[in-house]
Amino acid sequence: MVGMKVKELLESRHLPQLLIFQDGTPVASAEDWSKRRLEILGILCREEYGHRLPEPLSVSAVVNKTDDDSFAGKVLEQHISLTAHMENGTFSFPVYLFIPKSIPNPMTIVYIAFRPDIPDRYFPVEEITDEGFAVAMFCYNDIVPDLQDDFTKGLAALVINEGKRDAASPGKIMMWSWAASRVMDYLETRDDIDLKNTAVMGHSRLGKTSLVTAAYDERFAFCFPNNAGCSGDAITRQKKGERVEQITKVFPYWFCLNYAKFAGREEEMPFDQHFLIAAIAPRFVCSGAAAEDIWADPDSQYLSLAAADEVYRLLGREGFVHPDRLPEPGDILHEGSLGYHMRSGTHFHSRYDWLRYLEFMKKHKL
Repeated sequence: MVGMKVKELLESRHLPQLLIFQDGTPVASAEDWSKRRLEILGILCREEYGHRLPEPLSVSAVVNKTDDDSFAGKVLEQHISLTAHMENGTFSFPVYLFIPKSIPNPMTIVYIAFRPDIPDRYFPVEEITDEGFAVAMFCYNDIVPDLQDDFTKGLAALVINEGKRDAASPGKIMMWSWAASRVMDYLETRDDIDLKNTAVMGHSRLGKTSLVTAAYDERFAFCFPNNAGCSGDAITRQKKGERVEQITKVFPYWFCLNYAKFAGREEEMPFDQHFLIAAIAPRFVCSGAAAEDIWADPDSQYLSLAAADEVYRLLGREGFVHPDRLPEPGDILHEGSLGYHMRSGTHFHSRYDWLRYLEFMKKHKL
């Protein structure tokens, strides 16, 4: 691959085409794309993540704790219980909201977190709010546990009959994503944040979840998948490190059961991960990669953004603005609607990553 240009590298991956309908008709306009996008979302539901869960009848909230003087008096902190009212019952989970007091109606990030700790090594609350951003955080294990192939607990108990899934029943990524959308439901009831500039963010498996959330929920203007890699923002065909066989063997419950049939047969998939990124167009996506995160494969993350670029251009937006080479540590590519950075180091959600995403969001504020 030495000396190969990005276009050549993409051609060598033999990717399924974004701008061709399943019946072979070309996608030639923005109106065509809106139809093709729905087709793509249907493919991803059936073959990778499982069906999207139904919207709740309503969402209610109870504020359990308010601290007007949090983080040296700079932040309004609230601990909230959200309850989604469904046809067959209710589901509740905690959300933690932090709003900087010095910024009226700040841009806001919905952060899908690994732990409920405040702050956390992945979640530097004070630095985020000092930069002028509000953040609403929830812990993914409060939605459905990530411990075993068990669909009888948490939200799964409400949406999977007796814990038994069929081939296209939702995996846990889709369930965590559904919860992020419920947080957005709640944020829409407030008058103290900027609803035009909201983002969804997560790291690793939760980076995958942030992409799924933004693809299916157009209320999010920004998506920040950090080290999302396999089955997230990295092209699967010819990918280094983790691929369908490895991820579905260890974590089959993240996906629908159909996905495992592509283990060792990625070239037969009627999609690849550039479909997921393109489904967010023309909204903003900025991916973060790490030079030593070979399991995620920074090159394949980069190429996925490059492959999705044509959809943004069809819609009249500048998509992925990048040099005609593979990424290098220190790259920060923020000019277009598709962004990317690659830092030194390993698989981690660092302060460096947070600051790059905040910079991107400020640059492209609507």
